[in-house]
Amino acid sequence: MSAGRGSGPAGRHVLALDVSTTATKALLVDDAGGIAGVAASEYPFAAPRPGWSEQDPALWWTASLQAIREVLATSAVDPASVAAVGLSGQMHGLVLLDAAGDVIRPAILWNDQRTQRQCDAMRAAVGRERLIALTGNDALTGFTAPKILWLRDEEPEALRRTRRILLPKDYVRFRLTGEAATDCADGSGTILFDLAARAWSDEVLAALGIDPAWLPRVAEGPQVSAVIGRAAADDTGLPAGTPVVAGGGDQAANAVGLGVVEAGQVALSVGTSGVVFVATDRPVVEPDGRLHAFCHAVPGRWHLMGVMLSAAGSLRWFRDAFAPGVTFERLVEAAAGVPAGSEGLLFLPYLVGERTPHPDPDARGAFVGLTVRHGLAHLTRAVLEGVAFGLRDSLELVRAVMREPIPSVRASGGGTRSLLWRQILADVLEVPLETTVTSEGAAYGAALLAAVGAGWYTSVAEAAAACVRPASRVEPGSDRAAYGPTYAAYRDLYPALRPTFAAAALRG
Repeated sequence: MSAGRGSGPAGRHVLALDVSTTATKALLVDDAGGIAGVAASEYPFAAPRPGWSEQDPALWWTASLQAIREVLATSAVDPASVAAVGLSGQMHGLVLLDAAGDVIRPAILWNDQRTQRQCDAMRAAVGRERLIALTGNDALTGFTAPKILWLRDEEPEALRRTRRILLPKDYVRFRLTGEAATDCADGSGTILFDLAARAWSDEVLAALGIDPAWLPRVAEGPQVSAVIGRAAADDTGLPAGTPVVAGGGDQAANAVGLGVVEAGQVALSVGTSGVVFVATDRPVVEPDGRLHAFCHAVPGRWHLMGVMLSAAGSLRWFRDAFAPGVTFERLVEAAAGVPAGSEGLLFLPYLVGERTPHPDPDARGAFVGLTVRHGLAHLTRAVLEGVAFGLRDSLELVRAVMREPIPSVRASGGGTRSLLWRQILADVLEVPLETTVTSEGAAYGAALLAAVGAGWYTSVAEAAAACVRPASRVEPGSDRAAYGPTYAAYRDLYPALRPTFAAAALRG
């Protein structure tokens, strides 16, 4: 990072925290852009009822303390050399604090599906077209706003005690600094945001009866939002007064970590969920709300995003259910011997419902076309291809809205470690796939935002240009043509099976 370094603090490192659904990661990055240390602390989440997903915010704070202390100890980095802290994490969650700053109930997470009735109420209160025009999004069960309405309807006592609403990573900020703040990217993911203004929407808040005083202050991603307080300094070992930048929701921060910061650049994430992300220089809205439109963590940038709920998660489910004990490497190696199209076998990856392009919590997974000639390798390849087809659904929507060619895609996530899966993705998406040297994703993006906040760079684009380096590139190959008709057959499955999915959902 030294090439673009300005006259900011003398610290030689930045520290980033990524508060995900399953673990909190602490990442130390030095002033040359290198990884100086990584530590993570895992935790569970609860599913108290079918379709519900909750987590105790205390788990995030405890894990943050453990990860910070561990990364400082194992890297032998002097805490005084940390110039700034960056934050990222799971989006759309809901944390309620009372007047004393204590958590009122477990946080409701991004993958919770309980709020369909409240989504309908939101559309009625604001108007569906107006809601999409203002916030960039239709009301969907994963977002924060309908969770607040659910509490109003089902747990009014909890809402009566509420004095502050925070997102997951911002609860960690609150514990670090005592300040309630968020960034534009995470704030826009609540769908309580005026997308164009990059601020809370008075119109949406009034229509839903949500008190603006509950909401945190908003800052741009690389802007300093607060400083480490004395109590947190004692707990973490970081010096009191260390700047904490606003940061970004996980997908926006991941895009920064991949160098996707300029308009027209595209990122692809194949983690538990799958994401297609395109940066824009203006708020662009897909009229039917099938793509999410949010603020980027980069000032003056927005993004469109398509989300499938089970990407690499589909392969993990398949391995655990049908080949327990077999490594992913062995499964994928066998699948490489199966021709493109899996000899007529198709897989729908809707194992936990779907979001893009079918916002349907009742959607179900399926294998279609099974015959006696299909074996484990065919099923594995069908899963890899089905996820790729689901991601192409999002990319086709992006192409239709942007109306511009996509020269390449920056790819990340556990699924992209497989060369076969990267090749399938390049063939199905019909675009070259690039990976980068650093695979720390959202945490690395949060570190770059912290580097800008520390004064090492004058802009996020400058930081990305200096620090994000390409590692590999996969071009579409000879199987590209074969996937055209197979993708068309895949596209026909959801409309044909939707009545079956709805009936299955009624049966539980």
